[in-house]
Amino acid sequence: MSSVTPRRRVSGPTLKDVAALAGVSLKTASRVLNDGPNVAGATRQAVQQAMESLAYEPDPAARSLRAGHDRTVGVVVDSIGDIFFSELAATLESALDTAGYRCLLASSNREVARERDIVRSLVRRRCAGVIVAPTSPDSISAADLAGTPVVFVDRVGHVEGAVSVVSDDPGMAFEATRHLLARGHRRVALLSDSLDLPTTRGRQDGYRRALAEAGVEVAPELMRMECDDESSAMREVRRVLDLDDPATAIFSCSSRLSLGVVPALHQFGRTDVALVSFGDFTMADSVQPAVTVVDHSAVRMAHAAAEALLAHLPPHDPAQGPTGVIEVPARLIPRGTGEIAVRPTRQQIVQA
Repeated sequence: MSSVTPRRRVSGPTLKDVAALAGVSLKTASRVLNDGPNVAGATRQAVQQAMESLAYEPDPAARSLRAGHDRTVGVVVDSIGDIFFSELAATLESALDTAGYRCLLASSNREVARERDIVRSLVRRRCAGVIVAPTSPDSISAADLAGTPVVFVDRVGHVEGAVSVVSDDPGMAFEATRHLLARGHRRVALLSDSLDLPTTRGRQDGYRRALAEAGVEVAPELMRMECDDESSAMREVRRVLDLDDPATAIFSCSSRLSLGVVPALHQFGRTDVALVSFGDFTMADSVQPAVTVVDHSAVRMAHAAAEALLAHLPPHDPAQGPTGVIEVPARLIPRGTGEIAVRPTRQQIVQA
């Protein structure tokens, strides 16, 4: 009759081993592991040195069950392919990693139902918090968040106790349009994506307000909305330049669309057309002429969002964390295209 020798379970050092080596109680070692308060500096250092000496690796699953959450933050953006959100996500990942958190990143594709399902999944995973670029203000208000801290980024969201980190979209669009009007332009085209997005509506409002202040009527043929991507932006540039009374300047409402506007102007040999882009992008300062932009920095916005979320996580007191709306300053950076003055028409030259 053969016998089977039971295998010995191989495992690494436990938190109990760490506590014994550091000369503290298991409860104190656990408090240090979970960044708990009320631990003397020397004691915390002794426990951390014991962890390092033993090469102690905490069990993430067990730790999240004890703490009530994992050291993971869910990040939901429109699309990781969008250059603004790509930079935002990369900066969030770096900032949260420095604080000891990992990111779970997902794209909503601007679909409300998908966004809500993703957030619910992140909450079920016991994520410590969620950072969302909301498709609409109420897109996740009906989701059961189970007390999970939420920070909205780039757009305002409606969840009690949440923080919204945004830029002044209407105000900066007003400044951009007024910048073009000050160069003599009266035929300023607007290129934007879906008006379903509050950021787009805000930028259009700023554009309209600047025109009204200058006594310029809104020309429907210059309002080119529903641009989905770079190719559609290129198509709309051709249309506003082919009008009997063509555009002499363009306000592009996003860096994604500007990636279609700039090559279109060069391809059509129309670098005399003024341009301001809402959002900076790679090579914008390198093309000739360089592109004037509204810099609503994804980096600054990401850092502000990360700081707002971390203020609601241990060892901080969530009751002391920020709520409401945090506005991240933006600025207009003149580089060349936005400073192109309107050219006089042939009729004006003859009259002169």
